[in-house]
Amino acid sequence: MKYKVVLEPSDEGFAVSVPGLPGCHSQGATEEEALENIAYAITEYLQAVEELVREKTIREVEIKVA
Repeated sequence: MKYKVVLEPSDEGFAVSVPGLPGCHSQGATEEEALENIAYAITEYLQAVEELVREKTIREVEIKVA
């Protein structure tokens, strides 16, 4: 899967977040490290979501927005 990320310089190096996954953030001393760290954070985020919904009944419904 591919996710768009926001990568910004910070006092510590680079901060990175995933707009499509609220609360999914990371950082790194270099751009490369920040991107490696966010890849790990995305994996952890998705595993946590999977655990939260594992025993719930999920319905997928399409909603039309004007």
